[in-house]
Amino acid sequence: MISHFHRLAGRYPALAGLTVCLLAGALFAALHSPLPWLIGPLVAMAIFRFSGVPLGAPMGAGKLAQWCIGTTLGLYFTPAVAHAVGSWWWIFLAAAVFSLVVAWIGGRWLARYTDTDERTAFLASVPGGAQEMANIGDRYGGRVDRIALAQSLRILLVVIIVPFSLSFAGVHGADVYEGVRAPVIWAHLPQLFLATASGTLVLTLIKAPNAWVLGPLFASILLTASGVEWTSMPAVMTNLAQVLIGCNLGQRYDRSFVRAAPRFVAMVCLSVLIAMAISAVFALFLAWVAGLPVPTLLLATAPGGMAEMSLTAKVLALGVPLVTAAHVSRVVILVSATGPLFRFVYRIDRRRA
Repeated sequence: MISHFHRLAGRYPALAGLTVCLLAGALFAALHSPLPWLIGPLVAMAIFRFSGVPLGAPMGAGKLAQWCIGTTLGLYFTPAVAHAVGSWWWIFLAAAVFSLVVAWIGGRWLARYTDTDERTAFLASVPGGAQEMANIGDRYGGRVDRIALAQSLRILLVVIIVPFSLSFAGVHGADVYEGVRAPVIWAHLPQLFLATASGTLVLTLIKAPNAWVLGPLFASILLTASGVEWTSMPAVMTNLAQVLIGCNLGQRYDRSFVRAAPRFVAMVCLSVLIAMAISAVFALFLAWVAGLPVPTLLLATAPGGMAEMSLTAKVLALGVPLVTAAHVSRVVILVSATGPLFRFVYRIDRRRA
């Protein structure tokens, strides 16, 4: 039976991958796992691909999922919530700058304890978007394969460890922000998705980072903050979006993932764990200064992906708008600052050489 499934996966990798991810999501949901529809597919895909089964994700799965998630998160930014979140701009700025400092420390760590050059090590440690960091590395002679490998490992570890840690600690339901209160009206969903698709189109045309999640998010925030409440997002759609994200993330892993550079993989994992610990301490400090819930700021400062951490906040009801705004700010600042900063350091290195 296993060999038959292996042959089936070889012929229809996307269909087999989606089937496995749906079953894994249902299993993790039955086990009451945190973020089951994301973590279940991610873990299942990684296990199967490490075992040599060529599972894949449906074409465009990641982009469609990000579109749905971005639209859903924007529905939390009602006029009152948008005003409240806007008052915490200094937290978002501090968190972004702190992430850049932690990334520099992580880069120095990788460069010292692996056979990786400093430019590759630094870009491998910046939590500003895997594709964007890989693009910068390609432009300046970094090793794109190692940058992508490190970024994928970072997301995998954070997505699994952070939700389970918060759930194990019994953290849930501390969200003081309420989103759109409108019921689910299926007839209004097409106009909501059409409106948010315009945001995706605009950001895609100007080649902005993370256009498929930031575009819908900004459009959805604009509508919601203006008092437009067409409909809420059906739970089945957000669950399916999580499955697609888990499926898309999981397909990045295979046997060659570890064989290519075992020491580099080990050091990346260790550096991510250290970054998570440092970020947790910083979150405690911010919570003490700002008087905000610690779990919310743990998610806001965690070195994970924007969509994944915001989803965790949504599922655990831990300040979705604040967490989302923090990660959006971090992505924008890091992607904007990393390029110029990298060019500056690169020029200094060339002059020294």
